Amino acid sequence: MDPDGLRLAPLAAWIEASGLAIDRRSDLRAELLAGGRSNISYQIVDASGRDWVLRRPPLGHILPSAHDMDREFRVLTGLSRVGFPVPQPRALCEDESVIGAPFLLMDYVDGRVIADAEAAALLPPLEASAVCESLVDTLADLHAIDPMAAGLESLGRPEGYVERQVRRWGQQWELTRTRDLPDIERLASLLAERVDSLVPAPVSIVHGDYRVDNTILAPADPTVRAVLDWEMSTLGDPAMDLAIMLVYWTQAGDGLRGAVPVAQHITDQPGFWSREQIVEHYAARTGNALENLEVCTAVACFKLAVIMESILARSLQGQQLGMGAGESDEMREATQALAALGLRVLDDGPIRGLQA
Repeated sequence: MDPDGLRLAPLAAWIEASGLAIDRRSDLRAELLAGGRSNISYQIVDASGRDWVLRRPPLGHILPSAHDMDREFRVLTGLSRVGFPVPQPRALCEDESVIGAPFLLMDYVDGRVIADAEAAALLPPLEASAVCESLVDTLADLHAIDPMAAGLESLGRPEGYVERQVRRWGQQWELTRTRDLPDIERLASLLAERVDSLVPAPVSIVHGDYRVDNTILAPADPTVRAVLDWEMSTLGDPAMDLAIMLVYWTQAGDGLRGAVPVAQHITDQPGFWSREQIVEHYAARTGNALENLEVCTAVACFKLAVIMESILARSLQGQQLGMGAGESDEMREATQALAALGLRVLDDGPIRGLQA
């Protein structure tokens, strides 16, 4: 029986027709990869053990423009061209008749994904610290790439990027909401006012969802071997990536932030840096004054709140695969907590506000 979201026989025929080497002496095998709350990832293995990762949009309720496989394929192609650590893309299929949705194939990258507190706790403190350094250095390296050199100069419109994020996620909230939440409405209103105070920022390739568990570490050393999940990438203010990373980043002493089930308690294990250390190292590596970090961090809270609500909507419809499936209560609470965190960030700044 085919797994949800896949049709293995048509997929095998398509892989062969696309020119990729495939051993069809037996049926393809597929395994849903843990970790994805948005696009769905499967490991695909042929008869000789050759494997790929297939990425496709989620089932059911899909936010417009949020799951663009062509965009992700373009970004992977461009970044691999300039030597940035990403899985090597192999093929893009926009014909929905093959598996029921567009998809891309990329190389499977062997390594370690620190996806939960148990995995993080296995790292000795010195190695955990080195992982933090590699995570921040990799983000700084991404932001140093010339988009034109990667062929990604048309990836987005950097002017007004943060303002458009506020509008976009406000619109997505209206499309995906399952209830009324006054904190979301208040946060959206305040952000619409605060974006007018943003200062001109550098233009960089922005990942859009940068966090520990969207990276693969090398098997035997604490360096980032590949960065995953590029469906939200664009051109814009690099402070947005740092802001997203901070919102995902837990640390000892967190109150409300500790209730948000996103990368929960991975980074409050011994040896992991504080959010303040993350900001200091990034600023030292890039020379970016990060004058927009407060607003960007509140926008990140808003964005993630809406994403949690969309996962809730899919979960309630029984159409969520991977992380978030069957977690309706957690997603419901996460949306509320993230909205409240966004308001606190606007009051107290990104470091103290997230410590709430």
